[in-house]
Amino acid sequence: MFSGPPADPAAPTGPGLPAAAAVPVPTGDVPCAGEISGGASGPRAGRSWTAPLLLCAAGGLALLVALLGPGLVARGTGELRIPGAGLTTVLRTVLFAALALHLGELIAPQLVRPVRGRPRTAVRSWAVYASLAGAAAAAGQIVRLAAVSDLGITETYGTREGGLLLLIANGLVLAAFCAASRRPALALAPLALVIGAEALRAHPEAYTPEFGAALTVVHLTAASLWTGGLLYVLRTMWLWRDSPVAARALLGRYARLAIWLYVALAATGTASTLRRLPLDVVFTSAYGRTLLVKLALMAVVSVLAVAARRRMLQDADPSVAHRLARREQVVLGLVVVVSAILTVVPDPHWISLRP
Repeated sequence: MFSGPPADPAAPTGPGLPAAAAVPVPTGDVPCAGEISGGASGPRAGRSWTAPLLLCAAGGLALLVALLGPGLVARGTGELRIPGAGLTTVLRTVLFAALALHLGELIAPQLVRPVRGRPRTAVRSWAVYASLAGAAAAAGQIVRLAAVSDLGITETYGTREGGLLLLIANGLVLAAFCAASRRPALALAPLALVIGAEALRAHPEAYTPEFGAALTVVHLTAASLWTGGLLYVLRTMWLWRDSPVAARALLGRYARLAIWLYVALAATGTASTLRRLPLDVVFTSAYGRTLLVKLALMAVVSVLAVAARRRMLQDADPSVAHRLARREQVVLGLVVVVSAILTVVPDPHWISLRP
């Protein structure tokens, strides 16, 4: 069901629209830094260092937020200190990013296939590397849990969290093997297992954990498809920069999918907040403060997504919409980090004044 685009380009774009030229370029993508246009290569060459510098800056900011974020949001709340919270947040960020990358590579090619007049190019798969990195992050959490609990590795496997983390690590390794095989779509099964195990791990509380886990399954799946799918689309648009009609059509197909993913995220996020965050500790708990930051970032993402869609509908040249979508991707990366912090900070019910 899920596979990459066929080798031959599809039919022309139809009457009234010029067919995009199929310009062969080397297979494999280049960082999304230039404009999606067929202009001279001079300006793009002059900005060749912009993308690496911006990526390094964004990566450094994300690392700082992950390491320092749990301590900053918990300052003055009176909540118990979580040992190794910064390192755990980094590991969980890697895990969430791995899920997003792999799931995005499974769903996004289905958006590429129907695009008419597309070039004969496809981005390189990052699924194997992403899943192996996610498995390493899960294994790192097992080691950290063993150190904090003063248990051996084998004894840690016997705990609820240790067993679920082991299941997550093995599922991601299996997903990497599937991605490297001739049938990469088989990775859907182990990835579904990973999402289910993560949902159970994130909801050990006594109050309706089954309902909370079900909400997390939908929320984590939608978030992964949105973030990973957008990255795949942006990488593909960079390869198609000399075929603006095809690039614009691809972004439009992704935008229609993103609307439904946004609805699923909003519905499950609201339900999870109402069941997990007492109103009297919204500003005085680490969980509440982190959630407010996430909501602010999601508001920025929403504005950028709407702006990109409007420019895509107004302009035949997708370069401006592509630029806005790149900014949306950067903010989504910060949302992933903040979401990882949410899974590390204490349950806010412990400091609520409600009976």
